[in-house]
Amino acid sequence: MGYANEEIKGAKGLVKKTKRPFVLAAVMLAMFMGAIEATIISTAMPSIVGDLGGFSLYSWVFSAYLLMNAVTVLIYGKLSDIFGRKPVITFGIILFLIGSILCGFSQSMIQLIIFRLIQGLGAGAVLPMATTIVGDIYTKEERAKIQGYLSSVWGISAISGPAIGGILVELVSWRYVFWINIPLGILAIVGLWLYLHENVEKTKPDIDYKGALLLTISISSLMFILVEGGVHIPWSSFSAMGIIAISILFFYLFVRQEKIANDPMMPFDIWKVRSILVANVVSLTTGIMLIGISSFLPAFVQGVMERSATVAGFTLTAMSIGWPIASTVAGRLLLKIGYYKTCFIGGLSLILGSIFFVTMAPSSGPIWAACGSFFIGIGMGLTSTSFIVSIQSTVSWKQRGIATAANMFMRNLGSTIGAALLGGVLNSRIQTYLQNHGSENANLDVVNMLLDESKRSELNSTLKGILQEGLTISLQWVYAVVLIVAIISFMMIWFMPRKE
Repeated sequence: MGYANEEIKGAKGLVKKTKRPFVLAAVMLAMFMGAIEATIISTAMPSIVGDLGGFSLYSWVFSAYLLMNAVTVLIYGKLSDIFGRKPVITFGIILFLIGSILCGFSQSMIQLIIFRLIQGLGAGAVLPMATTIVGDIYTKEERAKIQGYLSSVWGISAISGPAIGGILVELVSWRYVFWINIPLGILAIVGLWLYLHENVEKTKPDIDYKGALLLTISISSLMFILVEGGVHIPWSSFSAMGIIAISILFFYLFVRQEKIANDPMMPFDIWKVRSILVANVVSLTTGIMLIGISSFLPAFVQGVMERSATVAGFTLTAMSIGWPIASTVAGRLLLKIGYYKTCFIGGLSLILGSIFFVTMAPSSGPIWAACGSFFIGIGMGLTSTSFIVSIQSTVSWKQRGIATAANMFMRNLGSTIGAALLGGVLNSRIQTYLQNHGSENANLDVVNMLLDESKRSELNSTLKGILQEGLTISLQWVYAVVLIVAIISFMMIWFMPRKE
């Protein structure tokens, strides 16, 4: 029951069998669509801000996408356990493509943020469903190897994404970085519907919509105050305290709802398994790290080091190259030394990569930034592969969709919190620095000019120096937080079971 590699009789009595190589190719295409979007938009963001303005909304472009991704991934996971993986991932891809098309037509940062919400709403189904499908059609031993193939998607997108993104931004327009998703998504849908055949028991759906609503309000409130706190809303104000209280209250109501729901969106009983608990908590902390690097590194390379969008993109490429290499190695390490030791090595790599960023100076050059990215990628590859294989081997088919989605949710939640928190740190530190050292015209939005090469050349040397120094110091604060989170991740790995 439920397995996608079974032979299934079609409507005319014909036997249909899932063709695993073709399904894997379709799944990799879907993942590639999401992966290349991540590398391209990070490269393009300085150009987008330079064109549309609104530097103070920089982190909202990431936060809006991640918010919808985080709050929907659990719903999609539950739906896939009821209706099957194929219809859910198809719906997600279509919604993602609609959002991508609209993003390309954005005329302001506000429009872009709204369309990114739509894009994130679809993305919530793509990565967890792709990973779950692999868990369905391959055995535990095969999954360790196949995860390496899936992770190679990140390497391919890492090499092609920044290159394509840089070329599009410099020669055509940043708008094409969104439209490049269209053919990829269509091919993925065709492959899945031709070659993936599921045998799902029809059950009456019992979706926990109340839980989804409570979680959305809680996360949205938290994200809002993390971005705006210390910038437009003083931390000591009643408004800030009220928003924080709303976030805590609705999270409490969400937890209570999940305990009484007939079919909870987040089954907390799976969290009682220590390996799953540790995997989910570390996924939360590494999600914060991931967004901290991918969102703000291009701003440093372009705005402070004064390098091109292409060079900035290739500093992120190093992370996405390290990730698949480590995932491939992890598939073998898991069978030889186990989950704990594999994750332990990954945790050390995360700390080493973070140290590179904390010590990065304008004179360090892009190679230094790329080295930090590479070690972060190694750490992410070793830990994420270990977690997914461990979780999927622990639960049954009926819970595999929601268990995989729960892990993805925690990473997405970490990225959502990270984008908001680190964006708030960046904005507040820049604002404080400019108030202490800048002129009356030196506000957050003037940083837009620093990220646009043509406008940067128009700045007088004094103002440019102030802006670059302010951005450097502010980003060092961001990476100090990333290092602290890396240390917390490493400490949490200590609690993983030593025996498999």
